Amino acid sequence: MKISDFQSKDVINIVDGKRLGHVSDLELDLRQGRIDSIVVPAYTRFFGMMGGGADVVIPWRNIVKIGADVVLVRLDDSKTYRYEEEEGEHH
Repeated sequence: MKISDFQSKDVINIVDGKRLGHVSDLELDLRQGRIDSIVVPAYTRFFGMMGGGADVVIPWRNIVKIGADVVLVRLDDSKTYRYEEEEGEHH
């Protein structure tokens, strides 16, 4: 599977059925040779409390299923994921 394959899929939270957006990036664990987490831009209303410029980093263990068109994730509460500020915005 290629990174571009991930980027074309919608990310859906199976807990509440909300669409979180598309995968914008992957965090890799180069020592283990695996994907550590997926990154989704936080521009939707669901993450509106953080405003633009923050990404949602979803750990790989929270991915339930990768389908042809969607990535199903389980985000039970705000402790499951973290927000990461985009680099370069702080001067």
